[in-house]
Amino acid sequence: MSSINNKFICIHGHFYQPPRENAWLEVIEVQDSAYPYHDWNERITAECYEPNATSRILDENRVIRDIVNNYSRVSFNFGPTLLSWMELNAKETYDAILEADRESIIRFGGHGSAMAQVYNHMIMPLANAHDKETQVVWGIRDFEMRFGRKPEGMWLAETAADTATLEVLAEHDIKFTVLAPRQAKAVRKIGDEKWDTVNDRSVNTGQAYRCNLPSGKSIYLFFYNGDISQSIAFNGLLNDGKLFAETLLNALSADKNAQLMHVATDGETYGHHHKLGDMALAFCLDYIEKDKRATLTNYAQFLSLVQPVYEAQIIEDSSWSCVHGIERWRSDCGCNSGGHAGWNQKWRQPLREALDWLRDTVAVIFEKEGEKILRNSWTARNDYISVVLKRSDETIKKFLKSHVLEETSSTRVLRLMEMQRHAMLMYTSCGWFFDEVSGIETTQVMQYACRVIQLANQIGEVELEDEFLKRLELAPSNIPSHKNAGEVYKKFVLPSRTNLKRVGMHVAVSSIFEDEPESLTIFNYSTSNEFFIKKEAGEQKLVLAITNVKSLVTRSEKKFAFAVIYLGKHNIIGNISLDMEPDKFAGMQFRMVKAFEEGRLGDVIGTMQMYFGPEKYTIWQLFSDEKRKILDLITQESMAELVNTLRKSYNSDYPLITALANNGIPIPNTYKATFEYVLNADLVNCFKSEKINIKEMERIASELDRWTLKIEDLGKLSRLAGESIYRELRRISSERENVKRIQRLSRMFPLLKKFNLEPNLHKSQNLYFEISKEEQSDKKTSDSEWLDQFKLLGENLGVKVA
Repeated sequence: MSSINNKFICIHGHFYQPPRENAWLEVIEVQDSAYPYHDWNERITAECYEPNATSRILDENRVIRDIVNNYSRVSFNFGPTLLSWMELNAKETYDAILEADRESIIRFGGHGSAMAQVYNHMIMPLANAHDKETQVVWGIRDFEMRFGRKPEGMWLAETAADTATLEVLAEHDIKFTVLAPRQAKAVRKIGDEKWDTVNDRSVNTGQAYRCNLPSGKSIYLFFYNGDISQSIAFNGLLNDGKLFAETLLNALSADKNAQLMHVATDGETYGHHHKLGDMALAFCLDYIEKDKRATLTNYAQFLSLVQPVYEAQIIEDSSWSCVHGIERWRSDCGCNSGGHAGWNQKWRQPLREALDWLRDTVAVIFEKEGEKILRNSWTARNDYISVVLKRSDETIKKFLKSHVLEETSSTRVLRLMEMQRHAMLMYTSCGWFFDEVSGIETTQVMQYACRVIQLANQIGEVELEDEFLKRLELAPSNIPSHKNAGEVYKKFVLPSRTNLKRVGMHVAVSSIFEDEPESLTIFNYSTSNEFFIKKEAGEQKLVLAITNVKSLVTRSEKKFAFAVIYLGKHNIIGNISLDMEPDKFAGMQFRMVKAFEEGRLGDVIGTMQMYFGPEKYTIWQLFSDEKRKILDLITQESMAELVNTLRKSYNSDYPLITALANNGIPIPNTYKATFEYVLNADLVNCFKSEKINIKEMERIASELDRWTLKIEDLGKLSRLAGESIYRELRRISSERENVKRIQRLSRMFPLLKKFNLEPNLHKSQNLYFEISKEEQSDKKTSDSEWLDQFKLLGENLGVKVA
């Protein structure tokens, strides 16, 4: 290789979130700690994943001069379970990530920048042989489906490694992985006999190493630069994009040898952990490209250009985030996230031991039941990823044809596979990473365990929960009221447990607030009505139905009859039955409808109890998100009444309050509170409106100023303002030459300053940039006044297009 251009820089981002989906519903339920977002995936996407797909490079006046996709110029991996969420919930960003890999193939000599990852971030040295294998197979298959190519490298969860794990990677044609410098044990020049012991300070991180394995296979290792990676993640290096770039460039040696300066951190560093970190990264990459002292690359391209001349041995059972090796995921080693003096992590070992017991117990069931119906149970498990990636009838049929010995219940086969899937999900590393056994990450892994127990009972008719709870009770909580993991399981896990009957209850209650649907999809369940009748009398509503509920995961299904009555507000009473005969249902229907139409609500409830029995359910049986949705709907109706009452007071008493103010008489606080509430509600309506009403905003600003009143929820109103600006800009995009529309939007920005609102302009800036580029290339608009106003709008948005 020429000595002129043999210095390379590679920045790797490990983008990952633990699976947060409810183990039964397969959706993430609301997480209040992520407010104002629905959940942490949504929040971190907004703060990090989406900004890195459309990151800004600013000029000397802090105005956007370019918008770039950072992913196309770095090395990266995304957790498969995170990508599956993004595919459904953040499609634009998901598509940008896949496109970045395609761009990187062109940029980096045919080598894409995306690396695969072990499927659900399991600590591989702590996994048994079957799990090691499946984690790698599923990670590869997921990657191939999304990126359309075979992965060259694979990221290990927490870079945790042992020789057995490297063997599995090599067996599946993974060429390389990335490790921390402290994971290097010894190195030697290929062909030499003597090994030189190294540590995190002495290992040369500027080259790749071959690692020869006992099987005769080999894999290449990259040990990243620890000091600079630490500075990026924790020491403020992202505060200055130029300093970031110069730090990387200055770390390159002056000799003629080929060298790779590479760093690796959590990808969330660039925007979530460090606000605007994506922009520091974008500036750094742009600076390095223009500087010419080094060439940006990725690991696969570097391997193709520079043949490794050294080999390395690793320290067994080591990782990047525990100085004690892998103890953070099985013992009270002292590693924690901090902030809780006096807390310990003595719960880690008994939690892992409880899960190990459960895994090994259900493995026996899996093998015993599997051998009756499957050609090879573990081969089938490896191939089950095809169903996980696409749960269609066609995919399931193909899977069954490949692996089932003879005609058997598809539900039984799918339950076996789901039992094993959740037995892996319960080992997601974040369950042990943090400080407390009642944390959301740890309760999540226990929820997966709960699903395993339920499926094992359905398959093998075994009761494992009592023994599992005994083992969890050995894991102490730091919070006295929680006592131990067993109590945490009872408090936070068991209430989430779902079966077809609970889904039927949910359908029954939600049907009160829905139109008359022939069929509904409730998360990963489908419902279809054989009979449905709905009666209304003022606020009161009555629904009777016979409905079929089917799991879209295991294909299990049951038919239910239900009756539910709504008495107003949040007062709902319902009953459900699995085995009500049609004639009996018809008789009940006649009596209940007649009583309801005659206003005899007591008789309606009495008839329900006579036919269904005393057990009933209420709105509190709804799933979390749907419960909030319905309660919000009920609350909004009540709030609308309250707002109307306050507005009447505002309108009727306005002259009186004006007179008081004009005569220097203090205005009662009750009136101030009324005015403030009404004006805040008016401002919310302004931003929710399809069209921007500048005159109304100006009136509200004037009134708030006149009466010295405040904006109540700056976060919510800022979000609504950002959405309003984006909607209006989309109209501008489709109605070129409409000067008044642009002028109206520009008038909004001084008002936002008056309101002290800071809307997220990210999407609007992206769209403005796109419109500007179109104008430059296609000259769609010839109106000079429109172009002048559009330029002014760009100044308000902080975007400048050369």
